[in-house]
Amino acid sequence: MNLPNKLTILRVVMVPFFVLFMLTDLGGWANKWIALVLFAAASLTDLLDGKIARKYNLVTNFGKFMDPLADKLLVSAAMICLIEMGRLSAWIVIIIISREFIISGFRLVASDNGIVIAASYWGKFKTVFQMAMILVLIADLGGIFDGIGTALIWIALALTVISLVDYVWKNRQVLTQGGM
Repeated sequence: MNLPNKLTILRVVMVPFFVLFMLTDLGGWANKWIALVLFAAASLTDLLDGKIARKYNLVTNFGKFMDPLADKLLVSAAMICLIEMGRLSAWIVIIIISREFIISGFRLVASDNGIVIAASYWGKFKTVFQMAMILVLIADLGGIFDGIGTALIWIALALTVISLVDYVWKNRQVLTQGGM
């Protein structure tokens, strides 16, 4: 197993520990800081695994499948925890997670038709803003950071919708192939 795939697995393994510190008092006063470090570290593995895989030609089918799944797991778990903590509205999380299901289904249909759909810049921006939003909301520093958190929520939500529309529009031929 190569390094990018190990980083992807590490990200998946970090998710339950992240959730544990987000939703329990196991770490006492340090809980949110431990969760913040875990989320930041897991987010960095997302950046690193792709860069390393592309730079050293270590792209694998396992990585193509597991990397986006690991990202969805991490971000979805974080947002669901933030609902529980009263820092994020459920309807926003429903829209964001729904987009992920739609795109995953779309990719599956495309794959069945021999079409590989690469991630778009809109999708990458979406991920960056979602992760930044989550970091700010976990830190919960108050003051101006409340405004920054709110702005990041709306930007992440807008990018989620824009990236969905862009993705479907650019790949609309998938909808007309394979009996769909």
